[in-house]
Amino acid sequence: MAVMKVKFNQKKRVKLAQGLWLMNWFSLFAGIVVFSMGLFLKIELRKRSEVMDNSESHFVPNSLILVGLLASVFNGLAGKICYDSLDPAKFAKWKPILKVYLVLCVLFNLFILFVVLICFLLRGSLDSTLEHGLKNGMKFYRDTDTPGRCFMKKTIDMLQIEFKCCGNNGFRDWFEIQWISNRYLDFGSKEVKDRIKSNVDGRYLVDGVPFSCCNPSSPRPCIQYQVSNNSAHYSYDFQTEELNLWNRGCREALLKYYSNMMSSMGIIVLFVWLFEMSVMIGLRLLHTSLESIANPEDPECESEGWVLEKSLKDTFKSTLENLKNIGKMNQVDAGAEGAEGDGTKTQAVSTVS
Repeated sequence: MAVMKVKFNQKKRVKLAQGLWLMNWFSLFAGIVVFSMGLFLKIELRKRSEVMDNSESHFVPNSLILVGLLASVFNGLAGKICYDSLDPAKFAKWKPILKVYLVLCVLFNLFILFVVLICFLLRGSLDSTLEHGLKNGMKFYRDTDTPGRCFMKKTIDMLQIEFKCCGNNGFRDWFEIQWISNRYLDFGSKEVKDRIKSNVDGRYLVDGVPFSCCNPSSPRPCIQYQVSNNSAHYSYDFQTEELNLWNRGCREALLKYYSNMMSSMGIIVLFVWLFEMSVMIGLRLLHTSLESIANPEDPECESEGWVLEKSLKDTFKSTLENLKNIGKMNQVDAGAEGAEGDGTKTQAVSTVS
């Protein structure tokens, strides 16, 4: 039994072709939108590539760009097919490739669905990328004279100001690294010497943070140094007072920013997928309704269109059988080639003898 079997007359076929032609143009526009989203996301990730550990995060924008390009090509071609289907003479040239085109459409829609899933599921990979990237970036905050790392201080400062965050997981991360360059330290000072000697790695560690961690909305002047020293500041309690530093870590802030962006894009691509599925089903109905016309010389006669000629179970079985037959044909060809090779070798040996 055929799946989604529909009866058509000439008027219905014309309306279906016209409707599909219009839908394909909307899908073409949607493909341009998806391409633009992928390009925008790629630019946003490039802006902060210095605080990301690897290039895996670019898999999503690259996939969106590819989906946008393929959608534009597929829907532009489908629009031409629907337009030509109104003229039997023009439609005849598409018949040999239409089945192959529909198979490619199925694969393309599976790829779109895969891209939708990764837009929602790539959060874990992005979290790991940001965690390691920010941790490594903070280590080079002080190296303003090192080639290739000269702009790391500016990058992290602008990041903390823009996203209202501090450190990797929080402001305490700055206590564990030397973020003040040696060129600005007085090594003749006893305090500097004592701090360096007290550290196993010989680093100058302080319980302070860069200025970009300060919250400008706080009524109190920023407590940037001796953050954990209650006696260093009047009416100050490190444990209970709400600090005038950003409490949120930059990893959390960036993860939320990119996750929300990718989730929104995933929802849009999901709608594009549903639209593409509708176009593919409509094109299949148009194709079968034109193929099943009993009398091609009488375009006004009725015909039947369907999505699948057999039931889902029968279609699945026939597909498996076709695949098995293809495998058997390959085995037979390989066996024939082997037998031919053995015959050639025997003949050569006989000739030598």
